[in-house]
Amino acid sequence: MNGLVAGFRKNRTKIWVGAVTLLLVFYLVVSFQRSLLLLGDSNLTAKAIGAAYLVLPVVGAWALIRELMFGARTEQMAKVLEAEGGLPVDELPRTPGGRIVRAAADAEFEKYRVEAESAPEDWRSSFRLSCAYDAAGDRKRARASMRDAVRLFTAAS
Repeated sequence: MNGLVAGFRKNRTKIWVGAVTLLLVFYLVVSFQRSLLLLGDSNLTAKAIGAAYLVLPVVGAWALIRELMFGARTEQMAKVLEAEGGLPVDELPRTPGGRIVRAAADAEFEKYRVEAESAPEDWRSSFRLSCAYDAAGDRKRARASMRDAVRLFTAAS
């Protein structure tokens, strides 16, 4: 039983991603099926709605595949950095609620910003910069930096 709990804790994120993916796939299948029903109706308005509704599963499937590939590449890069000893160490002070102290994250951020600016074609520096953005609470820039890292990693592979 302890092994099962430990396995769940270790893979909690992957389990949730799998569950949400299954729910999304179910939704996409039902949407596709409903759009086919509407397309088969004799009413022109129903056909138009069915055609428009057919776009949802296509866009949803594209977004799902794109995000799963992004996550897989991010995990692959993290494993490479871990093997090289290049992952940023999370030693930032935290509040009693568990949040990273913003001033400490901002100070640490400068180190990774300078590294990324000095090596703009190195996916490792973009990866670490993304982690620094995330620690500083800037999720939008963290995601953009990680997308840059994925692009550079894919080009280097």
